[in-house]
Amino acid sequence: MKKAGILNRHLAGALAELGHTDEVLVCDAGMPVPAGPRVVDLAFRAGVPSFAEVLDGLLAELVVEGATAAAEIRGANPAASALLDGRFPGLVLVPHERLKELSAGARLVVRTGEARPYANVLLRCGVFF
Repeated sequence: MKKAGILNRHLAGALAELGHTDEVLVCDAGMPVPAGPRVVDLAFRAGVPSFAEVLDGLLAELVVEGATAAAEIRGANPAASALLDGRFPGLVLVPHERLKELSAGARLVVRTGEARPYANVLLRCGVFF
C-alpha cells in the first residue's frame, strides 16, 4: 500500500500514464466534462474536495510547463484567481467558452467538488529532465 502522495488508485494510475505535453483539466463540479478524455471524478459533496486541495495534490506529483484558465475567473472568483496566479506565473487566460473547447483535447479530467465559479485550469505536462 502507498503511504504518501495520491492514494486514489484511479487517479494515481491515470497520472502515471501522462507524458510530455499531455493536458489535464482540473475542474469544479459544474464544468461540462467533454466526451473523450479519461475522467476521475473526485466530487463528493459541494466543496469537497476543494479545487485548491486537488490542484496542490496534483502539483506535488506532476511536472507542469503551462496552465490555461478562463479570464472570467478574475472577477467571479478572486480566491481561485489568486491561487492560480501564485502557482503559475505565466498563466494564460482565455474566454471560458474557449477553455471548454480546449478541454476536449485533454488526456485526463479531474473533477473536484468545488462549488465556486470558474475554478478550472488546464495543465500542460512537462518533463522532469
